[in-house]
Amino acid sequence: MRTGFYPGSFDPVTFGHLDIIARAARVVDKLVLGVGTHASKQALLDPDHRIALLEAVTRPLAEHSGLKISIATFDGLAVDAARRHHAGVIIRGLRDATDFDYEVQMGQMNGAMAPDIETVFLAASPATRMIASSLVKQIARMGGDISLFVPPEAQAAIAAALKPTH
Repeated sequence: MRTGFYPGSFDPVTFGHLDIIARAARVVDKLVLGVGTHASKQALLDPDHRIALLEAVTRPLAEHSGLKISIATFDGLAVDAARRHHAGVIIRGLRDATDFDYEVQMGQMNGAMAPDIETVFLAASPATRMIASSLVKQIARMGGDISLFVPPEAQAAIAAALKPTH
């Protein structure tokens, strides 16, 4: 069984993430979604909420494709988390040339630290290549419609997180 590790903040999970997960199903038999919980990044949604959202929105995809999906948090190096989950492949999505330059450099650094783990880059589909979680959150904070970018479950979670608590 070929196991892949797909790290990200998933804050929130977007259609872009789901596109990469669906396409990773053609490359690996099992995919571990690594939810980054780095203290330096201020997430809108807490890790438990991000995990619950990922479970809900990836369930139909897993059932349809036969991909085994598990979800785990990590707060260190992605390559170390991949090794802990016995992954031989790290999956990374590429939206544009800026992503490519950064991701290739990171992939090479990971390869130097863990030559037994390969990094596989999947280009974003044209319909999702503009989607970034940070932009989704910015649009939501400004009252914009994010339905083109995230599943309904994520829309609801973002709305709840942004709701004033007075």
